Amino acid sequence: MPLTEPYDDHLPEEGSSAAVPEAGGDLGAGAPEPGPTLPEPESEPGLPEPEPVLPTPDESDDGEPGAGLPEPEPVLPEPVRQRIVALTAAVLPGLPADEVPVPLRRVAKFAPNRRARLGGSVIAAQLTADPLFRQRVTARVLADAGDLGAAVVEGTAPAAADPVEVAALAYLVRPRGWRELIDTSGAAVRAEADSAVVAELVREAEQRATRAEHDRAVARVEADKLRDELARVREELGQLREESRQLQRSLRETQARERRANELLATERGRATRAAADTDAELRRARARLAEAEAAAGVAKASAKEARSVDDARLWLLLETIGQAAVGLRRELALDPVDKLPADFVADAFTDTPVTTQGGPAARARDTDDPARLDQLLALPRAHLVVDGYNVTKRGFGEMSLEQQRKRLITGLGGIAAQTGDEVTVVFDGAERMHGLPPTPRGVRVLFSRKGETADELIRRLVRAEPPGRPVVVVSSDREVADGVRRHGAYPLGADSLLRRLARS
Repeated sequence: MPLTEPYDDHLPEEGSSAAVPEAGGDLGAGAPEPGPTLPEPESEPGLPEPEPVLPTPDESDDGEPGAGLPEPEPVLPEPVRQRIVALTAAVLPGLPADEVPVPLRRVAKFAPNRRARLGGSVIAAQLTADPLFRQRVTARVLADAGDLGAAVVEGTAPAAADPVEVAALAYLVRPRGWRELIDTSGAAVRAEADSAVVAELVREAEQRATRAEHDRAVARVEADKLRDELARVREELGQLREESRQLQRSLRETQARERRANELLATERGRATRAAADTDAELRRARARLAEAEAAAGVAKASAKEARSVDDARLWLLLETIGQAAVGLRRELALDPVDKLPADFVADAFTDTPVTTQGGPAARARDTDDPARLDQLLALPRAHLVVDGYNVTKRGFGEMSLEQQRKRLITGLGGIAAQTGDEVTVVFDGAERMHGLPPTPRGVRVLFSRKGETADELIRRLVRAEPPGRPVVVVSSDREVADGVRRHGAYPLGADSLLRRLARS
């Protein structure tokens, strides 16, 4: 809209200069009683200070010098002062460079968010000291203000308008009655501030009242809890008192029983003393009888020793006679030494023809798994040790391969044969699966069952081939093998007995 030159009662007339306050002053600095304002923003370092302008005598409307001095600047509320600075800082970059005062040229180059914050004091000083600059700023602000600017130019303020915006425009435009507009807007701003303070106080009072009511409710709940706790404590106290009375009665009864027990203890101690005396006397009599018995035992031992010497002589004479009889019998029968043993015939023939069991061999079987029993049996003359190979190796070192199992067992059995001089036969299943057979040690016979026959059957055949009276020891943890060889007069032992014997070798 077309702008007209706004009325300003402080503009100097032609040929006269306006009184300019000292540069650097703030808006409303000439008031006799300035109100409280917020601290001014700090100025940009290196910002030039505005040049001071000396005041000149003002002239009144009728041309008489000194007749009408300018009225002091009104006291502006802080929100109004900040709004004036913000409006001026917003339009400052749009002014031509020659219309911008020298102190504000550097401020015009600041960023928008720094212009009002850092150049606020310089902007306020120029607005107060330079009416022409204020009119240029006013023209730009009115162009952006619209209807509110037109209303302020006419000296009126809409009822719904922001009082801060109205006061800022009135300060810049300065129509007739602009001071009243500023005072009215300032009063409205202060009233809003006071209302806000009062509302805040009321809100705080309501909050305190709510907290107090809450605290009273909590206190009532706590008091009820304390009363309940007190009643419970009193009840427990009564129970404790009753228990205390019962404990006192029990204590008195216990003390009475203790006195009676002490009396009985004294009586029993007397009886025990008499019994101990009687026992000592009996012990002395028993020791005397023991001495007599030991003497009699010594005499009996001497007699038994003499009798044993006679028995030993008789036994030696009997064994000598048997030995000479055996030599004479071997000479009479003309028996030559043999190169093969019964087990060799079984290994060579290896036939499937069943062998008839001879009567009477079961008398030499023994049902025992004692590891020490193996050493006793191997100590017998001409003993034959038959071992169920895989039954022993899988129980003792099954984590190895079959080849390693066979090698370890055969090597250990070679040591036993060398130590005892006994005949040793080890039987394995499956001749067709045999690989890597180690060299057979001296005194050890290694047999593999044929296809269609198990090692258990071969072991039973070896036992049946032995003559009655010869000690045959079969090592296997298989219950069927043990029962079968026991019926034919062999000594079955568990695999653990042989494993322990090998570990000891």
